[in-house]
Amino acid sequence: MSWLDTHSKSGKQFSLGIVSVSAEPEINLIPFIDVLLVVLIFLMISTTFTRYQELAITLPTASGVESQAESKQVHIAVSRDGRFAINGKVTDSSQLSNALTQLGSKESNLQVNIDADAKAPHQSVMTALEAARDANLSNIVFSSQTKK
Repeated sequence: MSWLDTHSKSGKQFSLGIVSVSAEPEINLIPFIDVLLVVLIFLMISTTFTRYQELAITLPTASGVESQAESKQVHIAVSRDGRFAINGKVTDSSQLSNALTQLGSKESNLQVNIDADAKAPHQSVMTALEAARDANLSNIVFSSQTKK
């Protein structure tokens, strides 16, 4: 007796290895992943266009002409509450001199722009000046905004 004889008598259909698949619902993840990638790309692009400024400062007003000299510059922002930021990075007043010394060692004839808020404490501006002096930086400029 062969295998074919025993299975054909049992009433089952003969199959060649193809198993019937039950009709269960399934979740197709590929469109979901596509939507997530589009959202991720949108968020990555939109965050690059947003620029956050660390310290909100209002420059004092003055009349004058902008200097046309091209030189390497470092900006020290002084906020109205006396905090400091060098080139947009918030820095502690105790680390101000060390940061300027490091920047001055990389570049000769570095121009220091002090962007102090109009209501910044005088002591904070003096601290920025002292830090520039300690770093042997003598090309110091104060920023202002023009009167309208």
